Amino acid sequence: MQNLPSERKLTDKQQSFLNNLIETKGDLKLSAELAGYSGNHYQVLKSLKEEVVDLAQNVLAREAPKAAFKLVEVMTSEDSIPQANVKLQAAQTILDRVGLGKHDRVDVNHNVNGGIFILPEKETINLRAEDGDYEDISD
Repeated sequence: MQNLPSERKLTDKQQSFLNNLIETKGDLKLSAELAGYSGNHYQVLKSLKEEVVDLAQNVLAREAPKAAFKLVEVMTSEDSIPQANVKLQAAQTILDRVGLGKHDRVDVNHNVNGGIFILPEKETINLRAEDGDYEDISD
């Protein structure tokens, strides 16, 4: 299997692990053993996390055309298809994950009329009523 694209330089052992991951259809333990790793294969996975995620995205992208054709096949078939609902759901999930699924769009329109009215700072005043006259005694 050809080398997978990577941002960083991988050792031959690491590249072998990633290649074996494809050959074993995602079996981490077997891939690590085939690449020559012994012991805890989770350490290998931890060190290659980004590359494994990229690999998974590539696998889904590779299967996207098959998923699209399966949707069309189920939709246009005159015959009953065993497990059609399961196959449709799997195909739709693959297409969603590669970005070809249904997109929810929200249109937000907001009109603002007028501006901001700034009031002066509040001052405390005490009023006292004496025959209808009011006096400011705040000082």
